[in-house]
Amino acid sequence: MSKILVIGSSNTDMVILTDRFPKPGETIIGGTFLLNPGGKGANQAVAAARLGAQVSFISRLGNDLFGKTALEGFVKEGIDVTQLIFDTEKASGTALITVNGEGENTIVVAPGANDYLIPSDLTTLDEQLSQCELLLMQLEIPLETVMYAATLAKHADKKVILNPAPARELPQSLLEGLYLITPNETEAEMLTGIAVTDEETASKAAEKLKSLGVANVIITLGSKGAWVCAGVYNCLVPAPKVEAIDTTAAGDIFNGALSYSLSLTQDWIAAVDYACKVAAISVTRVGAQASAPTAKELN
Repeated sequence: MSKILVIGSSNTDMVILTDRFPKPGETIIGGTFLLNPGGKGANQAVAAARLGAQVSFISRLGNDLFGKTALEGFVKEGIDVTQLIFDTEKASGTALITVNGEGENTIVVAPGANDYLIPSDLTTLDEQLSQCELLLMQLEIPLETVMYAATLAKHADKKVILNPAPARELPQSLLEGLYLITPNETEAEMLTGIAVTDEETASKAAEKLKSLGVANVIITLGSKGAWVCAGVYNCLVPAPKVEAIDTTAAGDIFNGALSYSLSLTQDWIAAVDYACKVAAISVTRVGAQASAPTAKELN
């Protein structure tokens, strides 16, 4: 069984389904309200675990109802929660999500305890790294923590996968030596200055990221699939055609599935194709972690 270490955020998502997004200053009547477990780190950890990975998750939660509910969910998924930290002063992270009739979403996040996961919290990171195949991180926790963990992982010769979301500029010192970076179009443009609008610009952005020191690049392109600039490949892997209901966690499910697949195979195309299929299933369902399929469902 592959062991993946995930360091990242845990949120509770408050979701409203509506036909369309409101304009600035406008109030509209929506439809269903859902309260779902979320957060990029947690979503990716759950996605990998459901597919069969042995996952350890490091995160900072509030010592509140949302935090305790999240813990129960991780335990149910079989995730190693021994390194979770409960903050007695800060609330658990929350996200307000609106999903329109086309399955697109807008998200506003209140990070809460996630913003206080600092390097000194990672007291057992060396031990955790020694037991894992790879380290998966995102950017909903402090950048200094991401950089600290990446540095230790690189020194330990562990593969570091960074999903650079939400979009922000990153220092080259972090990019150098990354095994893989997985931006979407917006994040790729933020990091490279190249607007990703088609396969040609995706290829240029990927090559720019490699010139900054990243070993491999996969740019997710929504319903089109993913551009792979890794190993000997520089090509598009198409996504299955599905009717999207909720794309909220598609990127997270993709990254969790991709990390699991890469821990088992060196075949980039097979790994990305697998992740695209898993993500395609997720967008046909409502919710973040709730949308992640199991290995049995995939088969």
